Amino acid sequence: MLIDTDIVKSKQDSVEDSNPSRAPSSLQQPPPTFEESVADHVLHFSEDDILNSTQQQGGEDPPDFSPYNAQFFTSHSGDIISHDPHLNDDGEALYRFLLSQALARPTVMLRCKGSHNETHTRMVHSRHNGQTSMKTEQYTEHIIDFDFCIDVGQYIFGEPTHWSYADSTPAYRGRMYQEMGISEERRKAQKSERKAAKAWDAERARRGFPPWIGSDYAWREDQQYSMQTNAVLKSSWTLRQWADDYCASRKYLKEFNYHKIAYGWNFEAIRIAAISVVNSTHYRGDLTVQFETSQNIVSVRSHNRLSRALSNRWIKFLLFLTLIYPFIWLFKRFHSRGGGRWDVCGGAYALKRVEQAAKQSAPDLVHAESPFRDVFETVDTTAQGSSIADSSGRRTKVVGTREGEWFRQWEGTIRRAVQNRLQDKQPFTMPDDQLETQTLVLDGY
Repeated sequence: MLIDTDIVKSKQDSVEDSNPSRAPSSLQQPPPTFEESVADHVLHFSEDDILNSTQQQGGEDPPDFSPYNAQFFTSHSGDIISHDPHLNDDGEALYRFLLSQALARPTVMLRCKGSHNETHTRMVHSRHNGQTSMKTEQYTEHIIDFDFCIDVGQYIFGEPTHWSYADSTPAYRGRMYQEMGISEERRKAQKSERKAAKAWDAERARRGFPPWIGSDYAWREDQQYSMQTNAVLKSSWTLRQWADDYCASRKYLKEFNYHKIAYGWNFEAIRIAAISVVNSTHYRGDLTVQFETSQNIVSVRSHNRLSRALSNRWIKFLLFLTLIYPFIWLFKRFHSRGGGRWDVCGGAYALKRVEQAAKQSAPDLVHAESPFRDVFETVDTTAQGSSIADSSGRRTKVVGTREGEWFRQWEGTIRRAVQNRLQDKQPFTMPDDQLETQTLVLDGY
């Protein structure tokens, strides 16, 4: 009788498996600890293994991250206008777009223009009842004596400081009228509040204060560091939250405006000093000296056809002529889905900034009497920048070009341009008595 040994062996193995007492000693050992079990399952792969595995599976590397490039155009005044639909729906995209556009500095010019009117006499032929006669008449001609400008924006330095109006400041926060507060606490600003805010904003611009300085600066004595960026007066919402608030709105004609403001110099004092220089040349015509700012607004608007049409100044002018625009304005002003404005954020660009100075031994500080002593006072020039100190002895330093140094360089250029009756649309970028860079590199000059 033949017995299949493989069958007998398989039966014996099955009996041993069913009877634990007869199982091998290795199967009766205790289970491994948690640390041992974790260590057994940790797999280590090299970069070559991952690359080979990817190639074997026919896969490709993940695409690199690229920011969204929104569509926009530049207006005749240099402002950026965008009707991109993605910027109207995604707050993150709008936020990144504003940050990228904030890197471009605004254009600031000091324009000096002089003119006068001259009265002349001329002979005019007239014909009456077939007869020709001559008569004398007078006419007035407007003469431009000089017209030139100086590029001030080239002295802007550093990165912009993003600011927003305080909750207590009247501003456009999503409706067609100025409001105060945020979220459900918003209320319409009163006429007296709007008037006071407008007057202070004009005064702040003339004196060169940053946009985050409130009107209470005029009588606050504890605000010694108004030019520093570490004490920004701002809204309870960040720039990103305002961007989300704009994108969440379903209004048909909405717009979000980001304002670029240059600060740091006493612009009114510079203007008065320039007028005195022009008067020293014995010029007695009509004189205009003012600062002009352009390329200082980034505007994001709705992406519908009506909004795009209103961004075209010729179509808007045609709507005025045909008396259609007043009805559009009424729709924007009173309809719940009409228009909305967000004019609460912007970027501040420093011509001069105050920073905390490092502790060091310095000579005695000499205080100069000035209405802007706590901001513009220069008391020590031994350190980097100009050191200043407040009543408590805390030291800071002025970083950037001071307006007095700048005007000392350009005073002669302004005087000579007036005397030579210069008319040039190209702005000055350097004084006329300063050597060109190409000249300085000449061997032996």
